Amino acid sequence: MQLVNKPVSLIMFFLSLLLLLLVILGIGIGAVWIPPLEVLSLAGGHLDGSSAAYQGQMLSHDIIIWSIRLPRVLLGAMVGTSLSVAGAIFQGLFRNPMADPYVIGVSSGSALGAVAAILLLGSTGLRYSYSIPAFAFVCAILTIFLVYSLARTGGKVPVMTLLLAGIAVNSFLSALQSLAMFYSGDQMHQVVFWLLGGFSSRGWEYIWMFMPYALIGTVIAFIYARELNGMLIGEEQAQHLGIDVERVKIMLLTASALLVGASVSVSGLIGFVGLIIPHVVRLLIGPDHRKLLPMVALTGAIFMVGADILARTIIAPEELPVGVVTALIGGPFFIYLLRRHKTALYK
Repeated sequence: MQLVNKPVSLIMFFLSLLLLLLVILGIGIGAVWIPPLEVLSLAGGHLDGSSAAYQGQMLSHDIIIWSIRLPRVLLGAMVGTSLSVAGAIFQGLFRNPMADPYVIGVSSGSALGAVAAILLLGSTGLRYSYSIPAFAFVCAILTIFLVYSLARTGGKVPVMTLLLAGIAVNSFLSALQSLAMFYSGDQMHQVVFWLLGGFSSRGWEYIWMFMPYALIGTVIAFIYARELNGMLIGEEQAQHLGIDVERVKIMLLTASALLVGASVSVSGLIGFVGLIIPHVVRLLIGPDHRKLLPMVALTGAIFMVGADILARTIIAPEELPVGVVTALIGGPFFIYLLRRHKTALYK
């Protein structure tokens, strides 16, 4: 049942309130519990400039919030938004509700670049916060255009050919990634923990490095929302509507590479977000990407902040990788989708 008759702006308003509540809760939860009213008070102190007068416990809580928890929660929200928007792009472009940002190997390329950064630069003076995003993003861009060039035939890139090329490249990159892990030696634990995905120890520097790529990718996706609607009816029909199909593909795939590459570079591999969120939101409000993309962006942020809260509280005081939480949720959801659409898959 779709909620297309409901005002989307009203739904967005309530989702924004939910996101705000989760952000406040996510900032307060931890080894030191900070009540929501105190979180709001400390936030107000930074807005009016009174934070410089904090002393004692207030100063300690202010440092915890602004140096540790706030950047973690904000980064989680932005990664959730980016992965969800990328998922909506892939599902619309491939006209398949089970398409995922990882389907054409972008995540494997990003992960391989990040693993290379950890292994090659771990003993140098370069900080991971700078080397991992750079390596992961460059590898994501190279992967997306490698897949595109392999799939291009006769001046066009059929969707099925693109999917097959992505699967082949994804398998090869995953093998290289496993090989790198095999020879990682003492750094195996660090590599494995990063690949499980999470936001632990992510400070403001990660946000500043992540934001430009995610912002550009999101803007491109929003600009091409109308063309993405046209792609839903098929490539030939879209061309008859005056849509430059090949140009739209390049732009949307580039946007996806920016969004997924930047996300993987700062959070590790967090799967199923790009599968779950676009599919659920499409069921609620319909397939119009002009409405779908903003809703997906907001819902993805809510989902990721909520998953991060669960990761920190399920086995407290220990912490689960966020990628494990999303996999526990997304795995059964993927099985549900597979059972629901299995008849269509064999047509």
